[in-house]
Amino acid sequence: MKRMLALIALIGVLSVVGSVQAQDKAADQKAAAPAATAPAPAPAAADAKAAEAPKAEAAPAPAAAPPAPDTPQLIAADKINSGDTAWMLTSTALVLLMTIPGLALFYGGMVRKKNVLATLMQSFAITCLVTVLWVIAGYSIAFTKGGQFFGSFDRLFLSGMLYQKEAAKLTVSHLGLTIPESVYMTFQMTFAIITPALIAGAFADRMKFSAMLWFMGLWSLFVYSPIAHMMWEPSGFWASASTPVLDFAGGTVVHINAGIAGLVCALVLGKRLGYGREAMAPHNLTLTLI
Repeated sequence: MKRMLALIALIGVLSVVGSVQAQDKAADQKAAAPAATAPAPAPAAADAKAAEAPKAEAAPAPAAAPPAPDTPQLIAADKINSGDTAWMLTSTALVLLMTIPGLALFYGGMVRKKNVLATLMQSFAITCLVTVLWVIAGYSIAFTKGGQFFGSFDRLFLSGMLYQKEAAKLTVSHLGLTIPESVYMTFQMTFAIITPALIAGAFADRMKFSAMLWFMGLWSLFVYSPIAHMMWEPSGFWASASTPVLDFAGGTVVHINAGIAGLVCALVLGKRLGYGREAMAPHNLTLTLI
């Protein structure tokens, strides 16, 4: 009797388990049926439009920028930038003050008392002399298109530097297209002034005033102006080289140039008379500080 009851219970359990498995299997088949009977997706609308639409025409290439001018230009006065012009005029005044009275006081305070006035006057005389030479030929040699070492004479005596009041036009340098060429010329003139004035400290107390004027005049025309052309004019030797020379804040044209010239002057002239035998104390270091 016990065996029969156990057999009946086992059959009941197996039947319950079988029915549960059958229900789970039927549920899985129903869930998979919609996915199996779903229609295939239609081709993308973008592909159909791409097949029907004609090929788009290639966009035209942008026009090439016009080349930068390499000679001075005559432009309308209203194209001048007043802010640039004001800044360049301010810079011109500041550089000029570096020479007179800046360098004059700097060197005047370091020489002996008997040579103070002569040293001060050297800076003033160099300013006057180089100004005249720069207007006559220096600017033309340095900042006109010519050879690699020497410019042309297109701006001799500032020829061609125009201001037509009736037509409201004026010339601008190809190196400064937003300021009048006269302003650019004056700004560069202040560097042409201070460079030879820097040399004066190398031969203080040792060169006659007349000899100094001759040397500075010739050096300005035949050394400074050609080197400025080679470095700062785009057609110059160093500026147009395959690997252009970088001139940091005028370090080549002004400082290296003046330093080498001062060294040569000191070597040629030799020591001051009495050097090593008598005191050569500075006259007034307060002037040098100022």
